[in-house]
Amino acid sequence: MTTVRSTRFPQDVAVPGKGGVGESPLRPDGTLKVKGEFAYTSDLWIDGMLWGATLRSPHPRAKIVSIDTSKAAAMAGVHAVLTHEDVPGRKVYGLDHTWDQPVLAFDEVRHHGEPIALVAADHPEIARRAMMTIEVEYEVLEPITDPMAVIEDPVGLAVQGRGGIARHQPVRMGDINIGKTLSTVVISEEFEVGIQDQAFLGPESGLVIPNEDGTLDFYVATQWLHWDLSQIGPCLGLEEDQIRMTMSGIGGAFGGREDLSMQIHAGMLAMHTGKPVKMMYNRQESFFGHVHRHPAKMRYEYGATATGKITYAKVLIVLDGGAYTSATQNVVGNASSLAVGPYEIPHLEIDVYGVYTNNPVCGAMRGFGAVQACFAHESMMDKLAEALDLSPVAIRQINAVSMGSKLATGQVIWAPMPMAEMLQTASELELPDAVDTSDIRNLPGGASQTTHGEGVYRGIGYGVGIKNICFSEGFDDYSTAHVRLEVIGGEPVALVHTAGAEVGQGLKTVEAQIARTELGLERVVIHPSDNTVGSAGSSSASRQTYMTGGAVMVACQAVRDELFKMARKKFGPVGFLEVEGGKVMTKTGEFVAAIADVLGDEVIDLTREYHHQASGRMHPETGQGDSHTQLALCVHRAVVEVDTELGLVKVVALDAVQDVGKIMNRLSLEGQIHGGSIQGLGLAVMEEIQVTNGKVRNPSFTDYLIPTILDTPPQKLEILENPDPRAPYGLRGAGEPPTLSSTPAIAAAIRDACRKRGGTGNINRVPVRPEDIIRNS
Repeated sequence: MTTVRSTRFPQDVAVPGKGGVGESPLRPDGTLKVKGEFAYTSDLWIDGMLWGATLRSPHPRAKIVSIDTSKAAAMAGVHAVLTHEDVPGRKVYGLDHTWDQPVLAFDEVRHHGEPIALVAADHPEIARRAMMTIEVEYEVLEPITDPMAVIEDPVGLAVQGRGGIARHQPVRMGDINIGKTLSTVVISEEFEVGIQDQAFLGPESGLVIPNEDGTLDFYVATQWLHWDLSQIGPCLGLEEDQIRMTMSGIGGAFGGREDLSMQIHAGMLAMHTGKPVKMMYNRQESFFGHVHRHPAKMRYEYGATATGKITYAKVLIVLDGGAYTSATQNVVGNASSLAVGPYEIPHLEIDVYGVYTNNPVCGAMRGFGAVQACFAHESMMDKLAEALDLSPVAIRQINAVSMGSKLATGQVIWAPMPMAEMLQTASELELPDAVDTSDIRNLPGGASQTTHGEGVYRGIGYGVGIKNICFSEGFDDYSTAHVRLEVIGGEPVALVHTAGAEVGQGLKTVEAQIARTELGLERVVIHPSDNTVGSAGSSSASRQTYMTGGAVMVACQAVRDELFKMARKKFGPVGFLEVEGGKVMTKTGEFVAAIADVLGDEVIDLTREYHHQASGRMHPETGQGDSHTQLALCVHRAVVEVDTELGLVKVVALDAVQDVGKIMNRLSLEGQIHGGSIQGLGLAVMEEIQVTNGKVRNPSFTDYLIPTILDTPPQKLEILENPDPRAPYGLRGAGEPPTLSSTPAIAAAIRDACRKRGGTGNINRVPVRPEDIIRNS
């Protein structure tokens, strides 16, 4: 297999055809999803299948004294009841080779909802009832729930034997004592971010079918087939070639499907019973079945000159990872490298910790550590602006990075990043009209009739987010694509096969667009994602269009090169060639042959890997290093109406300016920016998993609120195309940046409204609660 590490620009080219790069062909799954006809993993069915269920711990921390499964095993219709003793291979799994999470708890449970036992039965209700008869004797222990206390005593408050800290990453630049001597004003604040859930609508589910030869077929919804496989195989005692993984319909992900959920459990039950087993979580169980966004407690101190230039920053961020490692170590890396955002600050002292507690396990979620930091550093920019009597836009422009600037890690920004201009553009977007108070639906509280305009103030706020794209810190990130070109029914047809997960971002649509562009034809077939092709990496880190798109691009270019060799051999053209509309042409426009005639009965079948430019690890003591592959920027301006008497908020505008390098598919891109912005809105004003003494209090969409269409404001978008020369087509990942900047922009707008009533606007926590508004108005 050929490995390609960067984009090449051959003289032989393709002219984009209908539905190519830069156009917006409709997604093949779009109509089906809108009509309710798309098959998700929860719709999977096979005759004779059993239903699996999971018994989970009611305690956040307890020793397991005994487990009695006899009553469950004796129930009619029950085919298997399994505990940790029945795990056929390794008893633990985990992301990034941490391997610390039990398949089923043994000796001790470390978080509320930890899996303890499994049941397989003829009917899901039988499985549920049998599960309830399993008797577990616990010795309940006092849970460790304060992450700040763990920092103070990481040995005495160790959830696991290896200590209480998953990772500590310092970042040092310059000398903050020098920065202090240069400061005219010093601002220090503490911030907090609550636990946000990915809240994907499709619950965890899947089907495992055992075969006579001992192999297993998995039909699952995941973000990374091959990473799942690397964990499933050892736990089931199977080699990877004994497991076939096929991607089924995914109902959203946002990071929550990077970790395993039901995969190993369903595999165990299928192996034990010799029958197909389906597992499907209900909404309550889903809250326990996947990781969440890390809650954070943060302390920031900034110094600045009288003209607004920041001289130093001292930062402490503590991320609560819960009981197991998951992605915490990498989240710490992101949070530390982006702790002060897209600003030039010469003197830095940053410390970021990821700690273990008995709170819910936290891991990957859209924004991946940068969201928490962004809320804090953008809030600090607003507080500096207020202290120096500068506008929120001006303070950001004074300190903005641009091409050639250094980040906190010393990494130099190598591509255009016109942040100051983006801020100016955002500030000049047309503001919404004054609220029409004659229609109460326009006011905070809406049809509840909580106000008719009295006590309502408008606020405006800004936020800027910078996000790393693709995997960082030396990870050899790559993706694989297999492309086959042949003639079917007299027409050239390209088959594109990758293992990339279509989680709603439009990856499969873009794969086809790239193939049409590079091969100059219209008929493209996308093969279902499975593990019979090489890894495509994870559908996370806003990386799939960059990485899998890059793999499809170089595979198609290789196929095209072979096609041109065949054309030269058969028809003898000289000079450089191009493909357009199913034809091979010379660069001067002379027709050579139809692609179908060049191919005849032959097939071109090639596989290529695409690797991005290498990144490096952060230095363990200074945090210095070129740790990121790409950086992307988004600016938000939020406009809110706030009922300062009741603490209610209505977001009336959430406008964005984002640089995407290259617009691959405008329709999908706008959807990504809209969706990321609204996920940030949810964190700003409503979304939070409530945890008391380690126990989750609101595992439902009744009590865990997410934005609906009624909460979604109009969004003006200004999309820029400043290409990154290192990326395929110059594109920049686009899915995560708007999730960063929308939250602090809304929080800033709420503060602005509170101050207009005469309050302090001292709101340092998200989601913002009504009592926060009332207290600070």
